[in-house]
Amino acid sequence: MEKILFLAHTDTDGSVGKPVLEALTAALELAANLDGAELTVGLIGGEVQAAANAIAGCGAAAFLGVAGADFAVARYSSDAAAASALAQTAQATLVVAPGTSRFARALPGVCQRLGGRIDTQITGLQVVDGEPRIQRWYYRQRMAGTLTRSHRPWFLLAAPGAFSAWAGTPGTAEVQPVAVQVPESRTRVLGTQAALADAHTIRPDADLLFVAGAGWTKKQVDGQAHVSDAEKCILDFVEAAQASLGSSKSLVDQSGEGQQVLSFMSHLHQVGQTGTTPRHRKGLATCCHGEEPHVVGWRFITERRAINLDAGCGWAQGKADVLYVADAFEVLTKVNELLGKS
Repeated sequence: MEKILFLAHTDTDGSVGKPVLEALTAALELAANLDGAELTVGLIGGEVQAAANAIAGCGAAAFLGVAGADFAVARYSSDAAAASALAQTAQATLVVAPGTSRFARALPGVCQRLGGRIDTQITGLQVVDGEPRIQRWYYRQRMAGTLTRSHRPWFLLAAPGAFSAWAGTPGTAEVQPVAVQVPESRTRVLGTQAALADAHTIRPDADLLFVAGAGWTKKQVDGQAHVSDAEKCILDFVEAAQASLGSSKSLVDQSGEGQQVLSFMSHLHQVGQTGTTPRHRKGLATCCHGEEPHVVGWRFITERRAINLDAGCGWAQGKADVLYVADAFEVLTKVNELLGKS
């Protein structure tokens, strides 16, 4: 009989984030399809009772918790010690956890300590003939693979955005505390420095992904480049629409080619074969050629639209649901006027 541990960490305010709720859905689906499987929830954080209450209606057989100031922040030594203790207490054979940066750093070490195996970026779970199987993408989402393992314990990190967030009823959970000897560490977390919320241009939870291509920095109809105008136009739209900003590789690479670039654009914005593969509900590409390396990054965008002056561009060849053959400067300027950003 499989013993499933759903392992999660709290946010700094003691709540659970969306990636945690998505991974909980994955764990519940796995437990429901494995005959006789027992689900235990393990939580790590400064204070875990509120988080346990928020997911109390998930139907877990037990709730375990490692709490205290030493576990409130992300740190490899303390996170690895807490996760190891929870997995051992639950006698887990399968561990399902969100693929956050915190766990992506700590859980491979936990797996090594417990003599287990680990797979990351899980996008699907199923049970075939009583055997759990996972799905994940390879080669920049060009190939989908299905695999299973007989070795236990088996750690599974669910890719954020791949599962729907659990939306059950909260309640009151009885959390069993698990004692952990805090390891000696040379790392001290003094605080967090973050940009203002309205200064962020990468918003993973936004409904719309807006991608800018290299055409924004090229010569326009008057024979001149208007990079400063392009910057204002793009930032005004992203702020007004609260969209997430992406970039084609050709645009972010221009800085190394001595060409004018958008000052706020970096390789962190890059979407595509050598960038990220976001999962926004809608996508709007502007001044992008739309060939395969870029389209790969749009594989999970539900509704795809593009603005391009070339009716024969890559986006016109069945890669976009709607193609607007128009000047992106003119379109975005008009849209910004309608959004009150003129």
